[in-house]
Amino acid sequence: QAQLVQSGGSSVQAGDSVGLACTTSGRTVSTMAWFRQAPGKEREFVASIKWSTGSTDYADSVKGRFTISRDTVRMTEYLQMYDLKPEDTAVYFCAGSPYSSGDWYHPSAYTYWGQGAQVTVSA
Repeated sequence: QAQLVQSGGSSVQAGDSVGLACTTSGRTVSTMAWFRQAPGKEREFVASIKWSTGSTDYADSVKGRFTISRDTVRMTEYLQMYDLKPEDTAVYFCAGSPYSSGDWYHPSAYTYWGQGAQVTVSA
């Protein structure tokens, strides 16, 4: 079992930057990711990172504006968001999987979830 604890989240203006962090403890994870969920919408993939290699993947909607990273000593993954837009407004969740393979773009691939953090971007 792993526990994911998030920090960060804020209300900002369009064009601003916000950082999120997610610290994991317990069972080792192989892949970690960030998802987001806006009101009335399904949870959607934002970015993922392979814990061992640091290899990353991004949704097209955030590519070039968001950066996912991890610190293997602090057991923490980060999501740095730049040039935020109102459509980025959502609750952001970190996720982790202990398995070596899966459809990393889909929430069902992940076993562990953080508690969520609200990011609100005003025009």
